[in-house]
Amino acid sequence: MSAKPRYNLPCMKLRAKLLLAVLLAGGITLVTLLSLTFQGLPDVASISGQLAPPSIRITDRNDRLLYEILPQEGGRNAPLPLASIPECLKTATIAVEDKNFYQNPGVDIEGIVRAFWINLRGGETIAGGSTITQQVARQLLLSQDERAERSLRRKLREALLAWQLARLLSKDEILALYLNQTYYGGLAYGVEAASQTYFGKPAAELLLPECALLAGLPQAPGLYNPYTNPDLARERQLVVLGLMEKDGLLSADERRQAAEAPLSYNPAPYPILAPHFVWLVKAQLDALFEKGTLDPRQSLVVRTTLDLDSQKLGEAAIARQVKAFQATPDEISHNVNNAALVALDPETGEILALVGSADYFDESIHGAVDMATAARQPGSAFKPFIYAQALDPLRAQPWTAATPILDVSTTFITHDGTPYTPKNYDGREHGPVPVRQALASSLNVPAVLTLEHIGIENTLNLARRLGITSLDSSEQYDLSLALGGGQMSLLDLSSAYAAFANQGFTTGRYAILDIHSADGTLLYTQPKTPQQQVFDPRVAWLISDILSDDQARTLGFGRNSTLKLDRSAAVKTGTTTNYHDN
Repeated sequence: MSAKPRYNLPCMKLRAKLLLAVLLAGGITLVTLLSLTFQGLPDVASISGQLAPPSIRITDRNDRLLYEILPQEGGRNAPLPLASIPECLKTATIAVEDKNFYQNPGVDIEGIVRAFWINLRGGETIAGGSTITQQVARQLLLSQDERAERSLRRKLREALLAWQLARLLSKDEILALYLNQTYYGGLAYGVEAASQTYFGKPAAELLLPECALLAGLPQAPGLYNPYTNPDLARERQLVVLGLMEKDGLLSADERRQAAEAPLSYNPAPYPILAPHFVWLVKAQLDALFEKGTLDPRQSLVVRTTLDLDSQKLGEAAIARQVKAFQATPDEISHNVNNAALVALDPETGEILALVGSADYFDESIHGAVDMATAARQPGSAFKPFIYAQALDPLRAQPWTAATPILDVSTTFITHDGTPYTPKNYDGREHGPVPVRQALASSLNVPAVLTLEHIGIENTLNLARRLGITSLDSSEQYDLSLALGGGQMSLLDLSSAYAAFANQGFTTGRYAILDIHSADGTLLYTQPKTPQQQVFDPRVAWLISDILSDDQARTLGFGRNSTLKLDRSAAVKTGTTTNYHDN
């Protein structure tokens, strides 16, 4: 019979106590480490306050992008509801980032265990990808320094936040956060901004090949940028399509067709078109923010009055004319290096084109300065407003287009007693001339005589009614006002001239049509100023008729001058002293 084994009970009790102590110490240590790991963990309920700031898109009247105003920190961002994001982009994202997204608890348990094992072996790099929920938690709830940290501590904090987030929000809400807040490179945050940046169109119009390319970008936006690394971007797109087929989201034929489809990238991902007009709109937008009419924290789409086709025609005309003046056959330098243009719809006051300089980016001509809104002397372009008052049929003893005016050398005494003797452009006197000829030929002496007859104060009041606000009190001016002695912007002058083309009514002028949120909700419509009649319709027609009369302008410009066009058009020149403004 074998002997029974003997147990040293005191020794076993000691070992048990030691094991219990080790386990207790380990448990305390683990609890302490976890407590320190999760110390200062942000509240997941604060996630709405951590979203990327939105950008503001400014478009022409036909929704063509002119410029996108980016927030001071961040880039383009225009959040969309999940329903407005194409299904192919959602499925492609889930296939490449988190194929079990709708089944998992928001946390990649296998990835955390793998990270723990690597740390036990002395490594510091965390291997494996995170779930979509973890990525949202990391991006929106962890600090920038912590996001860059590659440690088990960050992985655990990220996992707990993701677990909490999955209980606070639905899966669709989390997916929407990911698709609207993730960085896709090129200063684009979210799929709408990415779609506009890379393909120049709304995300709702994306096709499967484009969705696959965008879905592959977040892993390494700089590496897979299709502009700088087109081959790598293409390889990444094929990976995404392959995963979609593997997960049963695409058939083999659908994957092949998408892989073979050519991609057309946006040739101008960061445009600024009609820059002076854009800054005019920006100033009006800031005023709406200050009034509280709009919330600047929203992603906005500002649809303006500008027609991009008209704008391009205007810019081409400016470039052509400046070049023509700089290269004349007589080789005489005309010192012309800049120009501006304004085109308005006279019936609505909508600004269709605004060119503030010959070249916005040319520092040699101070191209960034907006000559369309800067105060300049109008020269003789101010004369029609003076004659319009004399022609008003409601005046006592109104003039007609045939009323004669003496064009002879005349000395006037200004309000401060200074003698003023205006001269005509050609230095000649023409004797009695009818109003039609005096205005069409832009004779100076008759214009001053007309202003003296009408009165400076009356003329200034008319200018204000026309929207010209830069002219001060009558004490500031003398009879040289008839020849453009005051200052006003080209925009003001153009808006005032619109009354002649609108049967004597002024409408104001507008740069914004309406403003929508990124999802298309109408937030603001530009209110229209009631039309105000400043000229009798007969006077408006008569002034336009005189300014389109080539025969009447022969005295000042000769027959078939450059002012004669191939169609009927009212034209008026304006030249200031030493040809500073023309």
